Amino acid sequence: MTFTISDAAYATNTPEAKHTMYADLRSQLQGLLSGESDFIANTANFSALVFNSMPGLNWAGFYFLKGDELVLGPFQGKPACIRIKKGRGVCGTTVVEGKSIVVQDVHAFPGHIACDVNSRSELVVPIFAQGQIIGVFDLDSPLTGRFDEVDAQGVESLVRVLEAAIAE
Repeated sequence: MTFTISDAAYATNTPEAKHTMYADLRSQLQGLLSGESDFIANTANFSALVFNSMPGLNWAGFYFLKGDELVLGPFQGKPACIRIKKGRGVCGTTVVEGKSIVVQDVHAFPGHIACDVNSRSELVVPIFAQGQIIGVFDLDSPLTGRFDEVDAQGVESLVRVLEAAIAE
């Protein structure tokens, strides 16, 4: 199978532009994951695709659930916190709540963990396998208000592609 990674410069100023970006990213991600079963390789390519395609990010990556904490997985960006307890920060809260969390201003989120002091907004999406949360995909931005519900739905659709690859 062959695939092409787009060099498109995406706009994020309208919901329509975001929908177009996420549709394109889904297609590219499906090509990247097609025929590859290695979870680490797939999550590494996933984070690289998103980080290098979506404007306004300073971090994109995974944390995997091990016992009662999340452990850093493949990512793009500055070095990050290695372990996060369930219920702590946006990532740990996502695990407890079992749903995506959009944070417009991380300084207003109680218990926010500042791995990168330049981060201002965050979007965290849970990853499921066999009905259980196995980790989260975390996006950070240096821009306050960078993420909204359209982004949450778009990134959730990307995570569903990964979950489908896990299930194969």
